[in-house]
Amino acid sequence: MSTIDYRIETGTEGDDPSFDARMSDLEQVRPLPRISIHAFCESNAMLQLMERCGQDRRMAKVSLRINSGSIDAAANMFATVSTPNLIILETATEPRSLLTELAPLAEVCDPSTKVILVGKHNDIGLYRELIRNGISEYMVAPVSMPDILTAVSAIFVDPDAEPLGRSIAFIGAKGGCGSSVIAHNCAWGISSLFSTETILADLDLPYGTANIDFDQDPPQGIAEAVFAPERLDEVFLDRLLTKCSEHLSLLAAPSMLDRAYDFETGAFHPILEILQRSAPVSVLDIPHLWTDWTRSVLGEADEVVITAIPDLASLRNTKNLLDALKRLRPNDKPPHLVLNQVGMPKRPEIAANEFCDSLEIEAAAIIPFDAALFGNASNSGRMIAEIDKKAPAAETFSQLAHLLTGRVTMKKARRGGLGKMLAALGRK
Repeated sequence: MSTIDYRIETGTEGDDPSFDARMSDLEQVRPLPRISIHAFCESNAMLQLMERCGQDRRMAKVSLRINSGSIDAAANMFATVSTPNLIILETATEPRSLLTELAPLAEVCDPSTKVILVGKHNDIGLYRELIRNGISEYMVAPVSMPDILTAVSAIFVDPDAEPLGRSIAFIGAKGGCGSSVIAHNCAWGISSLFSTETILADLDLPYGTANIDFDQDPPQGIAEAVFAPERLDEVFLDRLLTKCSEHLSLLAAPSMLDRAYDFETGAFHPILEILQRSAPVSVLDIPHLWTDWTRSVLGEADEVVITAIPDLASLRNTKNLLDALKRLRPNDKPPHLVLNQVGMPKRPEIAANEFCDSLEIEAAAIIPFDAALFGNASNSGRMIAEIDKKAPAAETFSQLAHLLTGRVTMKKARRGGLGKMLAALGRK
C-alpha cells in the first residue's frame, strides 16, 4: 500500500498536480476535540501516515498511540485495558473472514468506542455488512491524510455546530519591519471589503500599537483575557472588545510595563478558541519573539504571514522562520511573504526578485517605502485606504485581504535557483 507524502518543501508543489487539491481538503477539516485514538498498522506506509497525522495541528488535542500490529493485536491489548474513543485498524484480511477476525475485538470493546477500518477490498456488500455490525467507517486503501482526518472529524465533530472562524497570524522577520502595520491594514481591509466580522488581537502586550493605529484608548483588552482564563467565554470576550468600525473589533494590548509578561506554552489557547467561535476572521498580531507561546500560536493559526524588509538579516530570519514553520506545520501551505519598505532612499537593499528567488518563494505582496503616507496614517489613527484609496499600498492591502480570505488563489512558487545571497548565508 502506498500513501501520499505530505511534506511541504518550498518549490516542490509544482511537481505534484494534486497538491492544491489536497491542501484544500485539509483546510476544510476542523480541529478535533480531546479524544484518545489507538491505531494498529500492518504496513510501514500506514504507520508513517498515522505518524504524519499525529503531527498535524488539527490533532493538537488528540491523544494518539500508534501500534504495529493487526486486529488480533488490538484484541489482545484491549482484553486487559480499556478501549479508547477511537480505534483505527489496518487489515489485509479477505472479506469472508473479516467479521470473524473482528469478533474477539468486539467482545472487549466498550460500547462507546468507535472503529475505523482500512482494508484492501472495494466491496459495497462488505461495507454495508461492516456498518451494520457497528464499524463507524470502512476505507479502501490506499488512504491519504485528509481521508483519515475527515473520517475522524465526521465521527467526533458535530456537523450542526457553528462553523469555526479562520485565524491569520502576522509576524515580522525582524523588529521594525512593519508587521503590525500590515496586520492592522489587512484586518481593516477584510472587515470593510467583505463586510465580514473581524477581530484584531494584539498579542504584543507590553508594546502593542493597535490601539494607537486605530486611535483607541480601551480600558480593557487582551490582558484581562490571558490572565483570567477561567472567566473567558463569549460574553466576557465581548466586554473586552473595542469597536473600531462597523465590522472590525479590537482586542487591545495594555501597552504598559507595570508587570512582566511571561507566558506558558498554552496561555493563548483559550483566547484563540473563543475567537474562532466569535468571528469569521481573527487577525493575530504576534510580536517579534521566539518563545514557546509564539511557536504554539503560529502552529495553530490557519494562515501565517511573514513580513520582511529587503536586507540580509531579514533574509536570514525569513529563511529560519520558513524552515521552523515547515517543521511546526508539516501539512499546511507555506506562509505568505510580504516584502515591506522596498526602495527606501539611500539604503542598500537586496532586490525583491533576488530576495524571493533565494528563498524559492513568491512574495504575496511587495510594498514600496512611502514615509509620508504611512506616517500620516499612523499619526492620525487611520488606515492607508482611509488616507488615500488610490495609493498603490491601498490596492496591495486589498489584494492581500482577498488572498488571505481565500477569494483568490496565490500564484505558484518560483522555481528559480538558490541565489547568491542564500549561498552566502549557507544552507542548513
